[in-house]
Amino acid sequence: MPSAPPAPAVPHVKVAVIGSGFGGLGAGVRLRRAGITDFVILERADAVGGTWRDNSYPGCACDVPSHLYSFSFAPNPDWPRSFSGQPHIRAYLEKVATDFGLRPHLRFNAEVTEARWDNATARWQITTAAGRWTAEALVSATGPLADPQIPALPGLDAFPGKVFHSSRWDHDYDLAGKRVAVVGTGASAIQIVPNIQPEVGKLTVFQRTPAWVLPRADRRIPAVERALHRALPFTRTLRRGILFGVRELQVDAFVRRPRLLAAVQQIAEWHIGRSVKDPALKTKLTPDYRIGCKRILISNDYYPALAAANTEVVAAGLREVRGSTLVATDGTEHEVDAIVFGTGFHVTDMPIGSRITGAAGRSLAEEWKDGMTALRGTTVHGFPNLFLVIGPNTGLGNSSMILMIESQLNYIIDALTRLDGLGAAALHPTPDAQRSWTEDVQRRMRTTVWETGGCTSWYQDAQGRNTTVWPGTTGHFRRATRRIDPAEYELVPHPAAVPAQAEARAQEVGA
Repeated sequence: MPSAPPAPAVPHVKVAVIGSGFGGLGAGVRLRRAGITDFVILERADAVGGTWRDNSYPGCACDVPSHLYSFSFAPNPDWPRSFSGQPHIRAYLEKVATDFGLRPHLRFNAEVTEARWDNATARWQITTAAGRWTAEALVSATGPLADPQIPALPGLDAFPGKVFHSSRWDHDYDLAGKRVAVVGTGASAIQIVPNIQPEVGKLTVFQRTPAWVLPRADRRIPAVERALHRALPFTRTLRRGILFGVRELQVDAFVRRPRLLAAVQQIAEWHIGRSVKDPALKTKLTPDYRIGCKRILISNDYYPALAAANTEVVAAGLREVRGSTLVATDGTEHEVDAIVFGTGFHVTDMPIGSRITGAAGRSLAEEWKDGMTALRGTTVHGFPNLFLVIGPNTGLGNSSMILMIESQLNYIIDALTRLDGLGAAALHPTPDAQRSWTEDVQRRMRTTVWETGGCTSWYQDAQGRNTTVWPGTTGHFRRATRRIDPAEYELVPHPAAVPAQAEARAQEVGA
């Protein structure tokens, strides 16, 4: 009887990156620039782009200026608007993947189902929908806005109409003339509402908590201006620098002196007043917390859409679904044909956490059951050579996340390139270093508007602790992640070195 053919060898790489959004592509570029070309980027979908691939709803756009919402190493002189839309941002990411030679490293339809650290080999054992890999280091760049969150509502499964989340928009479903419910009033909803309101028959917006909304200073960037940026690169550098500086100056109001936000709140109140004339609706739309406590939104057409004759604002959350009837927490009932959930994402309970298992056999989700924590937002005790992009307390409330991503990539590349010099196979933070960092972050969080503004937000976890936002400037974070401090880390020896080290210790004891 012929013997079975040998199982194919599991491919090994130096680094495996999860996700191909800004974080994953940025990691790929920085790895190549550091001379590390033995890596794969594992992407669960069939194209790059991350959240800018997934979110294709009507009106999807960025609320950070275009020239700041791009990599410093890949400036784009051709942004068509000061605040770019989703198609242009996604096209930018596709161009980055091509221009920086990342295509050969990409593995599509390769959702990571398990990543387990193997102590014996000092490697990550990775299982995906497209096969298995082993890697010396694992970079998780899935981001916090990857997995949509839909509330578990009684009766939702039996709803006879159409249901989808804003990040999974069904472009084949025609909303024209339909009775449509939008659940939520966050950053996605304020873009969706004005874009679908003119075409739907009836629009019902379920608003659990109103948001502060500022005018959107958006404009088309003329061809002559774009040509100037192409011909004189220092002009786009200057533009980016000004945008960066303005936002750095704003941080103090969010972090240490929230009272300074009073002037900004007056602008938001004026914005409501000039857009909404109905006193009852104006009352519904005016928050009772300090501006900045929840994410500040920007829009010029949101309030007019809410004030339209075919729109109803329900100042309550959604309690249950009875057939095609939606029942709000205030007891009112509303007949609809379709439900669009703009209810955010699994931010403080990222699903990838349950798929990554560390040296002690515990998953990252188990490690974080009392709240997310990571040294400098990037590394976690007990998870050797695991690096997080947009990890705990690295989010921003007023500036570009690309600035934070690039800072973390500096830190990751420094760690990976210094391992050989340290004589180690891997590293992970000491419990004391991680605890000290976390305690300092939470201490600085106490004076911020996110803690003192009188609201509950998606920045907070189930215990009410803000594990999402960075309480400082992006410059401060850049300095904190410029390079690793070996004193903050435990080193994992190369497997072949373990017996020799054990023998040396035994000889020392015998002596």
